[in-house]
Amino acid sequence: MPIRLHVNIDHVATVRNARGGKFPDPIEAAYVCERAGADGITVHLRLDRRHIRERDVERLRESVTTILNVEMTTTDEMIGFACRVRPDVVTLVPERIEERTTEGGLDVVGQRSVLVDVSKRLKDAGIKLSIFVAPDEAQIEAAHALGADQIELHTGDYCAASPKERPAHVAKLEKAAALAAKLGLDVAAGHGLTRHNVVRIAQIPEIEELNIGHAIVSDAIFMGLGDAVRAMREAVRQGIALRAMANDEVTG
Repeated sequence: MPIRLHVNIDHVATVRNARGGKFPDPIEAAYVCERAGADGITVHLRLDRRHIRERDVERLRESVTTILNVEMTTTDEMIGFACRVRPDVVTLVPERIEERTTEGGLDVVGQRSVLVDVSKRLKDAGIKLSIFVAPDEAQIEAAHALGADQIELHTGDYCAASPKERPAHVAKLEKAAALAAKLGLDVAAGHGLTRHNVVRIAQIPEIEELNIGHAIVSDAIFMGLGDAVRAMREAVRQGIALRAMANDEVTG
C-alpha cells in the first residue's frame, strides 16, 4: 500500500516572519512541494501565529491542488475559521503558547465534552476530521467514538529515543495503528520524522500517511526544497519496500 507524504511548510513561514517581509512565500513552497511529488500540504495555524497566518491558509486553499491539511487547536475562533475556509482536512492538536513544537497527542478522553461539538461543526462543514493522538488505546477509541475519520499517531517519543529504546516505541505504534485500522480509521503518523528514522515507521502496514515538515525544510537548506521532498519520498519508499519483503516472508 502506498503512503501519502504531506509536507508541512510552517517553517518556510518562520523564515519569512524573521524579517517581516513576504519572502520566502509559503504558497510558492507548496507549489514546489507538489511538483516534487508531495501528496498534500500541511500547515499549523497556531494561537500566536508564530509562522502560518490566516491569509496564508486562505491563499493555500485557493492554490493547493492536492490536499490541504490544517492543524489547529480547538478554540471557537479556530474552528470557526476552519468552517469558513474549509480545508480538506483539519487535524486537531493540543497547544501551549510556551511550547516550541507540539509536545504530545491531544487528550481526547479528557476533552470529550468540548470535542463533541468541535467534531460536529467540522463534519457538518464537510471537512475530514483527523486527531493527533499518542499511541494509546483509550485515546484512539475515544477518537473513533467522536466520529473522527483519521488519527495521526505522535511519533515524537520514537524519534527522541535511543537505538536501544526504539523497538519498544515501534511496538506501541504498531499496536496503535492496528487498533485504529480495525476500528475503520485512516492512520497517519508524524512528528520528529527524518529521512533516516522514517524508514522504520513506513514499514508499519496500517500507516497510510506521513506528515513531515521540519526535517524537509532543514534538508532544503542544503539540497533545495524539491530535492528534499524527493529524498524524503525515497526514504518512505525504502520503508514500503521493506514492508513488502517482510510480508512476502510471512506469506511465503
